[in-house]
Amino acid sequence: MLVQLTALQARVIGVLLEKEKTTPDQYPLSLNALTLGCNQKSSREPIMQLSESEVQNTLDELRDMHLLFEHQSTGSRVVKYKHRFCNTEFSNLKFSAQQLAIVCVMLLRGPQTPGELRTRTNRLADFANVNEVESVLSSLSDCNGEKIVVKLEREPGKRDARYAHLFSGEVDLTATFKEENVVSSASREQDAQASNDLYQQAMERIQSLEDTVAELSRQLADMKETLDILSS
Repeated sequence: MLVQLTALQARVIGVLLEKEKTTPDQYPLSLNALTLGCNQKSSREPIMQLSESEVQNTLDELRDMHLLFEHQSTGSRVVKYKHRFCNTEFSNLKFSAQQLAIVCVMLLRGPQTPGELRTRTNRLADFANVNEVESVLSSLSDCNGEKIVVKLEREPGKRDARYAHLFSGEVDLTATFKEENVVSSASREQDAQASNDLYQQAMERIQSLEDTVAELSRQLADMKETLDILSS
C-alpha cells in the first residue's frame, strides 16, 4: 500500500530528496538546513513559514514511520537526517532518476503540467522533451503495481492537464480550484490596493505642490507690496 503523507511530511521528504541530489556535499541535512529548505520562497508551492519545532515534530513522525534515519557524525553533536523513502534497501519504492525527479518536484510543488515538470526538474534529471515527461508519468501511473501519480481533469481555460502525486491521498479538485481562486482573488485585491495607494500618493504630491505654489505666490505678492511701498 502506498505510504500516506501529510502536507508537512511531504514537504520534508521532498526537501531531503531534492538536497540529496542538488547539494550532496551538504547531505544529510540538519534541522536548521531542513527548516530553511522547507521555507524556501523559490521552487515551493505553497510557500510555508515553518518553525524548527514544527519541522522537528514532522521529523519525529517520519522516523516513527521508518521513512528516515537520524545520522550523527563522530565528534559532532548535530543530528542530521537522511530519507529512507525510496531507492534504499529499506524501501519498496524503486525509482529511476527521471521518476524520482518528478516525484520530488510534485512533493515540493503539488500538481503540475508535463511542461512545468520538464522545466522544474532540470537540476534533478534530463528530459529530451515533454513527450518523454509524459512517458515517465505514464510509468508512474502503474509502478510495480502502485499508482503513484494521477492525471487530473483539464481545468477550464487551461491548455494542458496537470498531474498529481498520490502520497497524500486522492486529490480534491474542488479544494484545489477553490485555493487557486482564493489566490487569484487575493492577487487582484493586492493589485487594486497597490493602484489605490499609488493614486493616493500622487494626489498627496499634487496637493503638496499646489500648497507650495500658493505659498510662493503669497510671498511674491508680499515682496511686490513691500517694493511698491519703498519706491513711493
